Amino acid sequence: MPTNFVQELRWRGLLHDIMPDTETFLLTEASKGYIGFDPTADSLHIGSLVQIIILMHFQNAGHTPIVLVGGATGMIGDPSGKSDERNLLDQETLEKNCNGIQKQLEQFLNFDKNTSNPALLVNNYDWMKSYSLIDFSRDIGKHITVNYMMAKESVKKRLSSEAKVGMSFTEFTYQLLQGFDFLHLYKTLGCKIQMGGSDQWGNITTGTELIRRKEGGKAYAITCPLIKKTDGTKFGKTEDGNVWLDKTRTSTYKFYQFWLNTSDDDAENYIKIFTFLSEEAVQQIMIEHQTAPHLRVLQKTIAEEVTRLVHGEEELIKAQEASQILFGKATRESLQKLDQETFLDLFDGVPQAEIKRSLLTDGLDIVAALASETGFLPSNGEARRAVKENAISVNKEKIKEGYSIRNEDLIANQYVLLQRGKKNYFILKIED
Repeated sequence: MPTNFVQELRWRGLLHDIMPDTETFLLTEASKGYIGFDPTADSLHIGSLVQIIILMHFQNAGHTPIVLVGGATGMIGDPSGKSDERNLLDQETLEKNCNGIQKQLEQFLNFDKNTSNPALLVNNYDWMKSYSLIDFSRDIGKHITVNYMMAKESVKKRLSSEAKVGMSFTEFTYQLLQGFDFLHLYKTLGCKIQMGGSDQWGNITTGTELIRRKEGGKAYAITCPLIKKTDGTKFGKTEDGNVWLDKTRTSTYKFYQFWLNTSDDDAENYIKIFTFLSEEAVQQIMIEHQTAPHLRVLQKTIAEEVTRLVHGEEELIKAQEASQILFGKATRESLQKLDQETFLDLFDGVPQAEIKRSLLTDGLDIVAALASETGFLPSNGEARRAVKENAISVNKEKIKEGYSIRNEDLIANQYVLLQRGKKNYFILKIED
């Protein structure tokens, strides 16, 4: 028998709207349920992580999660929660994005067909590409009235917006297309529940209504709240934009730091939403945090758990080691373990100078590296004084007079970190 999926969502703060009898239905039998993902990019970001985690809880409870990638609806754009019409994507871009998202989702859900409830992945382009407008109007459109569609909050909000941008017919029909997805999955896979963010409630219930009117069937709906920060700013955004799940877009170090820098109020919500720790473990960590908030136990736990979930144990360890570097615990060895991207993230904004690799063949004198070749220090004389005063470090290690920089000093085969005192950094970038 399935475990109580709805109760799991409830205590974690992941339950917003739920259709009557849904909890009872899910406790009665193992079911299939889906969430749709828009392929607007070839990677998902941490806003999408909420929906991924819901599907993981669904699978852990004994149900079958279905991931729907919107290869067709991605060409149109969902008006829910938006004030502008989305840019339409071409088929080639959509295919690339769908492939990228599929690869990511395989990290989180169990698609192994040998398990009792393997996850399924579908693309609505497969059943919409050959469906004609005449067929759609006859088979789907006649079952849902314009009055019903106009009553949806997402439609009313757009039509009454101050910008008066209105809503195109394309966007207006989006809820019918999403409803058609639900109907198709209901008929072909026996899928009886759709889940999503609270802004999707109108679209989801259009699907349940379509199933009722066209098939005489019963379908269910659950939405979770849209995650917001307590200070009112948008969750998952930084100065650089979205926090992505793909480490080539957001490095593991920056990903880890995002969670580490969470406020105490947000952390109390995030530990329930974004980790799989039990209710008892969460309560214990909260007590520890309240006893000694300066230790930031909550934030460290979240950063560790979510980074491990998304990037794996090895990447987590690298991010933790990189974080230690900034707190004065770095060694030459730890610096030289860094990859190029993490090194540059760590020392973002530090001034740089380029020098030729040939200068390192016989060793580049430290005075020239500090002054005449780079301009880090204003003169050779000042550079000599700084070295004599034991104020200069190369890759976090104090150096003596007569030191020369060589190829073995390189970080990621391209960089050397110079330092005067505790906080005055400079990067040598080696060019071929």
